[in-house]
Amino acid sequence: MGRWSNILKKNVHRIQLPREVLIGNGVLNRVGEVCKNLGFTSRVLLLTGPRTYKIAAEKIVTTLERDGFELASLIVRESEMKYIVMAQRKVATHSPEVILGVGGGKVIDVGKIAALKCSLPFISVPTVASHDGIASPRASIKDFELTASIPAQTPAAIIADTEIIRNAPYRLTASGCGDIISKYTSVRDWKLAKEMKDQYYGEYAASLAVMSARLVMRNTKLIRKREEEGISIVMEALISCGIAMSIAGSSAPCSGAEHLFSHALDKISATPALHGEQCGVGSIMMAHLHKANWKLVRNSLRKLKAPTTAEELGVKPEYIIRALTKAHTIRSDRYTILGENGLNEQEAKHLAKVTGVIE
Repeated sequence: MGRWSNILKKNVHRIQLPREVLIGNGVLNRVGEVCKNLGFTSRVLLLTGPRTYKIAAEKIVTTLERDGFELASLIVRESEMKYIVMAQRKVATHSPEVILGVGGGKVIDVGKIAALKCSLPFISVPTVASHDGIASPRASIKDFELTASIPAQTPAAIIADTEIIRNAPYRLTASGCGDIISKYTSVRDWKLAKEMKDQYYGEYAASLAVMSARLVMRNTKLIRKREEEGISIVMEALISCGIAMSIAGSSAPCSGAEHLFSHALDKISATPALHGEQCGVGSIMMAHLHKANWKLVRNSLRKLKAPTTAEELGVKPEYIIRALTKAHTIRSDRYTILGENGLNEQEAKHLAKVTGVIE
């Protein structure tokens, strides 16, 4: 029986998905309702940023207190381990039933990891649409140098108020679109890893990620107008990307060579651009390597007013070339179009020039 038990355990694929997703104008007023629907009745730990407290968290505090919840709160300034430790101490002191992350990527990443470490559910309340971390089971923390991201708690619920996100700086939304469009190449890398290394590949998760990229590329005009419908499309696509990662059990469907390029650029440049902006530019170049329609990627980003060149990223051309040559070293377990040996300087320079990323 022990032998069969071990075989069955190896064949188990656990998928954790959000139980509730609310997207719309004014949904912050329904945070207490969502908490109660999920079975929480008493105490909440709220994590937020110094700027997002006034924008969204203050209203949520009022809503939760009105609904009879006791709150403890923590201001998160960076996605660093010290804030995860501070959140753990708050949990030990206040014994919350759930952790609520209200803000951008830093707050949500800290909340997801703290929730996993404390074995607590997590509710994601994004105030910007800058990348797919709002719904994913992964998080990036600055203290961890060896990996691009680490496992985190999958949100039990996602509450996205389109009015707040619509009023955020448009650059953040364009960055989120860049992250979504990059799935055009990350899924190709995932499939390549299956063909070359016999790694796990899931058709459903791959289709969900690609569908999200195509959805954004088809609706660039609507998104650029910053109307509620356009913001809803971006949020639905970001959440779908997070769900694709949950189904796959890894970040593979949403993080390929373009993400490795972005992480390499973070290490090389003193002033890197936003994550989604870099991934979008990376996807232009990786699409060219895949012999895919790289001009479709570039033109979609242009329509969204997202960066497509080193100059628009605010990054020196030589940093682009160095990042391309270093990208394959970021994650040894992630096989991509860059292969095991990566690009040499001459190949990297040619790739960046032929796609117009550098002059």
